[in-house]
Amino acid sequence: MRKHITVSAAVIIQNQMVFCAQRKDLGELARKWEFPGGKLEVGELPESALIREIKEELDSTISIERKLTTVEHQYTTFDITMHAFLCHLVDGSLTLSEHLDSRWLSKDQLFSVDWAEADIPIVEIVKSLL
Repeated sequence: MRKHITVSAAVIIQNQMVFCAQRKDLGELARKWEFPGGKLEVGELPESALIREIKEELDSTISIERKLTTVEHQYTTFDITMHAFLCHLVDGSLTLSEHLDSRWLSKDQLFSVDWAEADIPIVEIVKSLL
């Protein structure tokens, strides 16, 4: 049976720019760009997982405005369900601990990075928000 993971992703928009982060150099998604977030723990709600993951990975506090979409995607080695939420930065400066790099992208720069495939439908939604 194929591995299936469920994750939540934060779409953080400030000053008409969206935050993205580059994954570490390992696994199928090595060095790909993504909206930050992470895996849900057993029994955890997507919103709770996202707030926890952003605190752990970026040492920052977010508030969730609304759900944007849910993406189902099949990678070569696993399947993913990704819940994406429009978020606001409440406290912190998005300090990287799990990622190689990060950027704030304008609407014109959205496709200047190599996105993880599951994130692309979210990028399309973000394009309409910027």
